[in-house]
Amino acid sequence: MKYNPIDNNLFIKNRKNFANKMKSNSLAVFNSNDIYPISADSTMPFEQHRDIFYLSGVDQEESILVLFPDCPKEKHREILFLKETNEHIAIWEGEKLTKEKAFETSGIKTVYWLQDMEKIMFEIMTQCDTVYINTNEHYRANVETETREDRFSKWLKDKYPAHSVAKSNPILQRLRSVKDPIELDLIQQACDITEKGFRRILNFVKPGVWEFEIEAEFIHEFLRNRSKKFAYTPIVASGNNANVLHYVENNQQCKAGDLILLDVGAEYANYSSDMTRTIPVSGRFTDRQKAVYNAVLNVKNEATNMLIPGTDWAAYHVEVGKIMTGELLNLGLLDKADVQNEDPEWPAYKKYFMHGTSHHMGLDTHDYGILTEPMQENMVFTVEPAIYIPKEGFGIRLEDDVVIQKTGSPFNLMRNIPLEADEIEDLMNS
Repeated sequence: MKYNPIDNNLFIKNRKNFANKMKSNSLAVFNSNDIYPISADSTMPFEQHRDIFYLSGVDQEESILVLFPDCPKEKHREILFLKETNEHIAIWEGEKLTKEKAFETSGIKTVYWLQDMEKIMFEIMTQCDTVYINTNEHYRANVETETREDRFSKWLKDKYPAHSVAKSNPILQRLRSVKDPIELDLIQQACDITEKGFRRILNFVKPGVWEFEIEAEFIHEFLRNRSKKFAYTPIVASGNNANVLHYVENNQQCKAGDLILLDVGAEYANYSSDMTRTIPVSGRFTDRQKAVYNAVLNVKNEATNMLIPGTDWAAYHVEVGKIMTGELLNLGLLDKADVQNEDPEWPAYKKYFMHGTSHHMGLDTHDYGILTEPMQENMVFTVEPAIYIPKEGFGIRLEDDVVIQKTGSPFNLMRNIPLEADEIEDLMNS
């Protein structure tokens, strides 16, 4: 792993919190992700399943975590099953976790090799009444691929059909949405790496550069700071490309007078950052561009102050819409008749700002969190209002990642990343 070792107290606390939510005499199982093939002998880079990582810190394939808090045999209350490593694997693939290293990483004392899994599972399944399986119930999930977790759940239910089945996901949705201080430090590191990338490109961008060259500057800075990759597919959208919400081609040349919308974030230790900035190719905003920019910034600042404990996610978006409506009226993009005649289900402002303002962020860029429940202290949210104007050839979005505080405004994890239009101009022309 590129990242520094993580304090295993994080994973010990996470398992304890999960176990406290389980039914009596129940067992929960979590699997790593597969390594997915491309073709021939090629594979995609391995990405660990975030749930097993959250509960154990184990960051390798073919791993299984079992939690059984009420197991009569104390050594089986927490179990890791790992692929057995050997000298051949170490030479060809690099070292895998030994039992000792797995304990250092996770704090789990009982580690078996994977070939012992069925025998041990039979023993402990005869001792429990309910088994928790791990399903993906994120509100944005749309998965067609059968995962390793899916296959294991099928095998478990077929082999032990008399057991009651429960779901891990509702527990994880709540636990993962509220961040531990160790997690907040990891997300801060991801944001700090993103800052370094952004400052790098401010000195690089000029008329004639290509979007993919900017993308390359970002990944160069990310990799040299212990990030393994972008936290999500980067958007480097110049000119009218910014009005395509998920523009990822990044293959156009940046022209003088245009703006570039940069939606880019580094990961660190599997934790995400999620930043958007909009900058002028020529180093200066036009008066019109700056007026729209400052309107988006005003909405962002007011929206940020609403992110406090107890806030309802849906009601928050309604209020942000009202603020945005006022800014669009001031810019002449809407008039009073547009607002008076708007469809309540699709307000007038949606013509220029059609997506949400905030989402949970953490191990996943669009992280776990139940949107029908009030916001809580130590949840991390993005704040990302925007105005898209295809007829004028540009779109502006600004986004930071913030932590909800017990009292007062949230803490901005991206407070050091240049945001004010004048500061961006000064840095690009220094």
